[in-house]
Amino acid sequence: MIIEFKQAAKDDARLLVEIYNASFYSDYQRFGTCPGYGKTIEMMEKSIRLNPKHIILCDHKPVGCVSCHLIGKQEYEIGCLCVIPNYQGKGIGTQAIQFVKDYYDDWKRLTLVTPLYKRENVRFYTEKCGFQIVDTEKDCDIELVRFLMKR
Repeated sequence: MIIEFKQAAKDDARLLVEIYNASFYSDYQRFGTCPGYGKTIEMMEKSIRLNPKHIILCDHKPVGCVSCHLIGKQEYEIGCLCVIPNYQGKGIGTQAIQFVKDYYDDWKRLTLVTPLYKRENVRFYTEKCGFQIVDTEKDCDIELVRFLMKR
């Protein structure tokens, strides 16, 4: 299994909408809404412009996305890490976190949030990636966990 990362361009917006929709469909089904599901191509084009995204390729097939942006001096926030369901549990997400750490080589702090109810995500970020839980916050009715990794 070969994992590669390709910087997303405006022309990748349709592909990214498909990846996001496949990755976040279960959340949409559960809550009737999900910020990662149902984006238009125009919304994704704007997001690509504002927040660098990398398409995750597994054996040259697009299977996910990771986005990260600078929020302070040497502090980055991972805005999205998604892998389509058929490719989850294969180490792709772990490689995506390592990619972010290598790509943004000046980082001192990495942060991200994920819904508390997604226990598998909480375990993934703490046990497999080395993040610490530092806080909880609310987004509408969903409780989120904030993670931090320091170098």
